[in-house]
Amino acid sequence: MSEHTFLKGPKNWWRQAVVYQIYPRSFADANGDGIGDLKGIISRVEYLKQLGIDAVWLSPHYPSELADGGYDVADYRDIDPRIGTLAEFDVMLEELHKAGIRIFVDIVPNHSSDQHEWFQAALKAAPGSPERDRYIFRDGKGENGEIRPSELVSHFGPTAWTRITEPDGTPGQWYMHLFAKEQPDFNWDNQEVRDDFLKTIKFWSDRGVDGYRIDVAHALVKDLKNGHLPERQSYDVSVMKNDGTDDLFDRDEVHEIYASWRKVFNQYEPPRVAVAEAWVHANRRARYASTEGLGQSFAFDLLGTPWSAKKFHDTIDYQLKAADETGSSTTWVFSNHDVIRHATRFGLPESALANLPKWFRSHDREQHINKELGLARARAASMLVLGLPGSTYLYQGEELGLQEPLNIPSEQMQDPQWFRNEGSISRDGCRVPMPWSKSGSSFGFGPGGAHLPQPDWFGEWSVEAQDGVKGSTLELYRAALRLRRQLLTDEKLTWVKHWLNPNVLHFVRPNGWTVMTNFGTKPVKLPKGQVLLASADVSDGKLPANTTVWVQR
Repeated sequence: MSEHTFLKGPKNWWRQAVVYQIYPRSFADANGDGIGDLKGIISRVEYLKQLGIDAVWLSPHYPSELADGGYDVADYRDIDPRIGTLAEFDVMLEELHKAGIRIFVDIVPNHSSDQHEWFQAALKAAPGSPERDRYIFRDGKGENGEIRPSELVSHFGPTAWTRITEPDGTPGQWYMHLFAKEQPDFNWDNQEVRDDFLKTIKFWSDRGVDGYRIDVAHALVKDLKNGHLPERQSYDVSVMKNDGTDDLFDRDEVHEIYASWRKVFNQYEPPRVAVAEAWVHANRRARYASTEGLGQSFAFDLLGTPWSAKKFHDTIDYQLKAADETGSSTTWVFSNHDVIRHATRFGLPESALANLPKWFRSHDREQHINKELGLARARAASMLVLGLPGSTYLYQGEELGLQEPLNIPSEQMQDPQWFRNEGSISRDGCRVPMPWSKSGSSFGFGPGGAHLPQPDWFGEWSVEAQDGVKGSTLELYRAALRLRRQLLTDEKLTWVKHWLNPNVLHFVRPNGWTVMTNFGTKPVKLPKGQVLLASADVSDGKLPANTTVWVQR
């Protein structure tokens, strides 16, 4: 490995970083097979540098049968041959580091693929064997074990138990999978499982990886003692216990695991860091962001916050106070690989937002979207969070203001959530490959086609269509990220109250950096100072509706 593999810098570089999520299969395709790859990412490093991000987060790149978009991992210390090799990964990492960009990779610790060598060994082994103890195997109920061990639903429905056929051909035990049946849950009471993930973290850290995103970080430890088997018909956070004793999620013992990971993180300079995907009660989230644990935890609250100055204020204020109490830094995110792009969400009527699955399954769903309004609000919202203390996570394509492609034919959909869980929303729309050029078979994604269909209008939103164009969303993001680097200051802010206008959100950072967003329908007076940047035209001295401005006092 080269001298460029490791990127030095301050130990807390991540606290106010801007991290750009890449979904590898959909970012850039170098070989023309319709699937994004590592060489494709390498070819776009200059674009990422010009954008001005601090790090990329690479969604799963491991060997996988893609039962869940790569989150069914067959080998945690290798690369899916469809997207590249370990040697190409090293080149990609080196090129990113040369550009001053760090890298996070996904770790998927709750479950593996059913193609993982451990699970295949478990299928060949006997009940009660060490091989089966790495996972959660149990005998069924009933005279012949034909009844599921417990009434436990899967995230992908309808059950979290699947029965196997024993090596002798007879119906056998059942195994637990909180997600797809191709994703068997690990038994984290097993020391071998714990030790192997320490090896995985060290493997990637030794290659130069700077940080990790921890998938389903709250679900590893389960109450399986004395023959107890959890039962659950809903995974809504509201039904989860809030004291660390839930059967399945957010158990206090999970933090013992992350404390052991921290010991590995701290062996490097700067120390490695991780961000938890933890769907837990808001008052429990900070435990995952502890400096003795992972370091950060996603604050997903803004994903569902309606367009309202008060609701944005209350959500932001709560997160900042929670982070301050624990000494952690908070995170801000509007879009990712699992949710409808926020430029589309912000253009939906309240009736659609109230029941997104129902809206998604309607035949005329695109007719409900006000694309112009959605884009204006998305631009304003992004500038708002980029002005906040803490780190911001961007999702590929949001810098283009991409709308969600909604009319993917059912026969071309890939998301298992869509097929297995009636009433769900397909995640395929936000995973449609990036448009890089105005035209071509895949709008510059690669020399061939794309693994998910791109709509005809994608070229209008492409990088080529916006590059160097004054007022484009791409140039807005570039300008905002350049300015942000110059303006970064202490992780604090002061709220400015507008008693006569509840539609205004206004705060000031310690160096006089002022951020103001108009959530209303009428223009308002600009704050005093020099206008640095705005998400829409403010040349008349007014802040239009659905607009954010940065001002230097």
